[in-house]
Amino acid sequence: MKIIKSIIAAAVLSAAAMSTAQAELRLGLDSAPYEPFYARTAGGEWKGFEIEVGEALCKAMNEECVWVPIAWDGIIPALTSNKIDAIVASMSITEERMKTIDFSNKYYNTPAALIAPKASEIKSLDDLKGKTVGVQVSTTHANFAEAKIPGATVKTYQDFNEHNQDLFAGRVDAIVADSLALEPFLKSKEGEGMEVKLTLKDEAIFGLGVGAGVRKADTELKDKFNKAIAQILEDGTYDEIAKKYFAFDIYGGAN
Repeated sequence: MKIIKSIIAAAVLSAAAMSTAQAELRLGLDSAPYEPFYARTAGGEWKGFEIEVGEALCKAMNEECVWVPIAWDGIIPALTSNKIDAIVASMSITEERMKTIDFSNKYYNTPAALIAPKASEIKSLDDLKGKTVGVQVSTTHANFAEAKIPGATVKTYQDFNEHNQDLFAGRVDAIVADSLALEPFLKSKEGEGMEVKLTLKDEAIFGLGVGAGVRKADTELKDKFNKAIAQILEDGTYDEIAKKYFAFDIYGGAN
């Protein structure tokens, strides 16, 4: 009897431990820095606009959250295989991605841009014929380059910062990326010789903004994100965070 009681007690404790372990909402983000949205400090803490927004959403949802870094091209598989509960990582809401996962309403929206050396004579996408364009793998920017820049060689990178360095080194002629994420590079010593050549718009490819990615079956979590997004927009929390990082409307107007 004592043995049976011990087994039952152990099972209860194990179940409680599992329940506690699973109580945290696991938010996936790219393991590479993507400033000013997210980056890891020397002490190992995550900082940035999206980190603050994510934590504000967790507070509004009354959820304990933990950030889980994952290589970008593995982040959707990590979600669908239940290694994370949501993607909060500057992922654009697109029809292609919605074939596999679902999204909350947007929580920000910025346009894509093509940057190149100031000395280059690139004025249109046609001017990229025969040139090499750098993009981060598994992004809407990569999809755009493949579909909309005929005659160019598209070179993909695992890390957003790697294509910036290759542009500086002259190994690519231009890169396509988020206009806001490119700002720190353009203001850096390496990027001072670069400039935005084109602002790119294509709703079919770039989508309607950035949202939290969730599994298609997780309608309850999607609804919680949507209510939390609405709450932090309404109560001023979102604006308070955004003003720390941007001098313009990062939300991008009406949804």
